Amino acid sequence: MQNVILAIAKQAIQDGLEHTSTIDTSALLKQNPEFAEAKATFVTLTLYGQLRGCIGSLVAHRPFLDDLIHNAKAAAFDDPRFYPLSPEEFLHVKIEVSLLSAPEAVAYRDVEELKSKICVGEDGIILQKAGRKATFLPQVWEQLPDFELFFSHLCQKAGLEAGCLEKHPDIWRYKVEKVK
Repeated sequence: MQNVILAIAKQAIQDGLEHTSTIDTSALLKQNPEFAEAKATFVTLTLYGQLRGCIGSLVAHRPFLDDLIHNAKAAAFDDPRFYPLSPEEFLHVKIEVSLLSAPEAVAYRDVEELKSKICVGEDGIILQKAGRKATFLPQVWEQLPDFELFFSHLCQKAGLEAGCLEKHPDIWRYKVEKVK
């Protein structure tokens, strides 16, 4: 199944580059009925070890197959942090797909209690405060392995000050199954 997921993501990007639509969704759904179930995915592209695009869904809101195809194309062509992927880059890009569990709200009184409830290195985190929201997949712990550093960067990604945990934002955690 993992090879099928990666092949679909790769073909979706190639279709985007060539302005074609070659994925036989009917055949895929027939062979893999689980693709019809709602699933939240993130597609992460890296080029020579550097992030090149990452787009996804935090909540399952459409069929797995549709979410995967949409997010693969969006990671390649619509991530606002990057120019659209070029055909040359496509030859060298690495694709990783993350399958997300449903987000679970984390109730906490203070930063210390929050710290005790987060599995460093395992939990993906969604942070929301004052209409601003951001997420880090669990893979981000590899670059930011320290709780304080991870959350200060996540606060900043949301457009909040680095110490925003002191203002008690809403926090959700989720797990991912990585496909690469």
